[in-house]
Amino acid sequence: MLILRSYMKKVFVLFAVAGLIMTTSCGKKEVEQTEESMETQIEESEQVIEESMDQLEESVEDTLDSVEETVEELTEEVNG
Repeated sequence: MLILRSYMKKVFVLFAVAGLIMTTSCGKKEVEQTEESMETQIEESEQVIEESMDQLEESVEDTLDSVEETVEELTEEVNG
């Protein structure tokens, strides 16, 4: 009976150590994948922001051009 308990303790410790090793090895992959996905999300966000800024600049330039044309037309009408 004593030998069986000793054997069971060793088996339990073996399973516990194996479980910790598996948790550690699998845990790192998740952290690395999370870091990679965060980097990917950051890059995608930067790209979306750049595209939005480009569109905004174009829109502002178009609006300024339109306002300048309108002001010139009104100035010509007033000056006749």
